[in-house]
Amino acid sequence: MRGDALPRPVHDGIRAQIRRSARRAWTMVRRSSVEYFRGNGSDWLALTIQTTMVPTLAWATSVAPAWVPPTALVFPVIIGGLMLRPASLLVLYAGAATALIVEDAVLGTGPHSRGVSPGTVLVVGGVAFGGLMLAQFRRRVGVPWRRGGTMLFDLRERIRVQSRLPELGAGWHAEIGLRPAGGQLFSGDFVVATRSGDGRVLEAVLADVSGKGMDAGSRALLLSGAFGGLLGSLPPHQFLSAANGYLLRQNWEEGFATSAHLVLDLESGDYELLSAGHLPAMQLIAGTGRWEEKAADGMPLGIAADAEFHGVKGTLRTGDVLLLFTDGLVELPGRELGDGIDRLIGEADRYVAHGFRGAAYPLIEAVAKDTNDDRALLIICRE
Repeated sequence: MRGDALPRPVHDGIRAQIRRSARRAWTMVRRSSVEYFRGNGSDWLALTIQTTMVPTLAWATSVAPAWVPPTALVFPVIIGGLMLRPASLLVLYAGAATALIVEDAVLGTGPHSRGVSPGTVLVVGGVAFGGLMLAQFRRRVGVPWRRGGTMLFDLRERIRVQSRLPELGAGWHAEIGLRPAGGQLFSGDFVVATRSGDGRVLEAVLADVSGKGMDAGSRALLLSGAFGGLLGSLPPHQFLSAANGYLLRQNWEEGFATSAHLVLDLESGDYELLSAGHLPAMQLIAGTGRWEEKAADGMPLGIAADAEFHGVKGTLRTGDVLLLFTDGLVELPGRELGDGIDRLIGEADRYVAHGFRGAAYPLIEAVAKDTNDDRALLIICRE
């Protein structure tokens, strides 16, 4: 055996130790990556990758400036602005500035060299400033870019789930159509509904929060959760009063909302519709083929603490249909509200012979397709 050769057990032990160290390093990188993209932990891994790109690009620019110009540094600067926190971003920017100085020194040598142009410095500096402003905004909001879209998607799904109508059983059909203003994700209109413990009574609330689209979406999300908690937990005639008190406690500048509260007995078909400044409902009387207006009286929510809410009663018999809707569906610029309701009823008549299953969204598209307002339609049929 040679004097400088290691015994085989020692050699195997060193190899095993190297493998364990490599596995630990890979595990640390993998866990850091998972935590980073979940929005947890530090951003050291992203910072390491970006700061590695800077000298690599600087070297490539020095070797082949025709293929990798100095402005290539905007790539790590842009990515860093999207991924890093402000403090880490400043470290990256310091590395990018150093790289520009080195590139200017290298490219500025020789009789035909021009170095780094002022335009390149302005481009990289402008992109860096924009990235820093974006990082500062993310820091104030507290939502990293990699989780912001997921969070918005989760919020939209929560609104969608809260607006889901319960199964009504044989002989009944109900559906809801929601269209936010401008094709956005969030709407100021929402629906919450529940059935009583014995399954006999359906309570449904159609609400229209002041504002529209994204401006009203955050308030609608908060109110839909609050209304969902109140609905079914209080006697029907106390719900709107409790909801009114809740809005008053928020002290919002645009703190009012209109709401229609339907209490329907699924066995007899009798119902009571209570209103807080909401539009009247429309009921199709199958026996006569005519539509009747069901208007209840009440002040919008969030206006006065002593507001009173009165209801109107009715009955849904076989073949009858009840439509509840928000003003965005029937308010037309330059026209009276009654004209919009007449247009809705005219389109709804097309479905009388074939039934209203799947009619909510087609009705919205037919009546108010291009309206820049939130639109909601609730249809309840007794078949």
